[in-house]
Amino acid sequence: MSMNTFGHLFRFTTWGESHGPALGATVDGCPPGVPLDALMLQNWLDKRRPGQNKNMTQRQEPDAVRILSGVFDGVTTGTPIQLMIENTDQRSKDYGDIAQTFRPGHADITYHQKYGLRDYRGGGRSSARETAARVAAGGVARAAIHALAPQMQIKGYMVQMGAKTIDRSRFDWDAIDQNDFWCPDAAVAPEWEDYLQAIRKDQNSVGAIIEVVARGVPAGIGAPIYAKLDTDLAAAMMSINAVKGVEIGEGMAAAALTGRDNADEIFMSNEGVPVYSSNHSGGILGGISTGQDIVVRFAVKPTSSILSPRQSIRIDGTPTEVVTKGRHDPCVGIRAVPVGEAMMACVILDHILLDRGQTGGARGKIG
Repeated sequence: MSMNTFGHLFRFTTWGESHGPALGATVDGCPPGVPLDALMLQNWLDKRRPGQNKNMTQRQEPDAVRILSGVFDGVTTGTPIQLMIENTDQRSKDYGDIAQTFRPGHADITYHQKYGLRDYRGGGRSSARETAARVAAGGVARAAIHALAPQMQIKGYMVQMGAKTIDRSRFDWDAIDQNDFWCPDAAVAPEWEDYLQAIRKDQNSVGAIIEVVARGVPAGIGAPIYAKLDTDLAAAMMSINAVKGVEIGEGMAAAALTGRDNADEIFMSNEGVPVYSSNHSGGILGGISTGQDIVVRFAVKPTSSILSPRQSIRIDGTPTEVVTKGRHDPCVGIRAVPVGEAMMACVILDHILLDRGQTGGARGKIG
């Protein structure tokens, strides 16, 4: 089993390598009749596309997506949707020096230990280039969500770069799309840019924390025990390249709270629906959505490809010094934001479909 497929009812399989002719995704389980075209998907891919500014890798890929199947007369047919993105700016020669060498922090050594071979050109299948296919699949999920739950919104942003964090008292949703870092604190964005450029000039890299929020998610999606909504969200975010930690709601900080502090008190609103005093749970209780914002954070490690010399070994076991050439992000967290949004969309849609299949949308009456 190669484990290249994600999801239950809404499923996608990604394929392709960083320096192959193309990569893409096969999406299965999308409901029929959903309006969809390539321009709708391109909108999301352009958020992730490399080479857009000096704070990203300078690899120039248009990431133009083609829909090869599953859409007719502008709507989905219910059959598999094949998406393809051609690679146009590969420089495989940049990786010739490491064909027999394991780069520290990369999956080179583990791929070799498991399979006995690896595609050393940009990391092959282990490259973050694979996430372009996820964003395309996420675009399909967003289109279906818009058709089924048009009130829902999914938004991601960076809350930390290295040791530098946002000031949540200045949180501004409108600022997120106005800077290179998807940062909701406009005041710190220039400081982050100076910081990142200094990191780049020092031939180094830095990590980040991304937060993704889904608003307008109906109460009641998810399932107890082994199909919890937060279980699948954690798996989705952890599957993204370079992610080393995931939190739901209060996350690790909940360990420092008391029960009185952490419990989200429940009241009835004037409209006759439950409302909560807070959202420490991140919008999920017992694996099932509460109707509040679903809040997920994930931590991305520093880019392992840096020009600073690092010690390693060759395939024959001899020691060597590694300098990773090529074009790389000084902070992969920037382009991980649209990937996190895409994975959130895929999980939310999957659980909406699962709920429709199990309960038909029926809900317990309150009040």
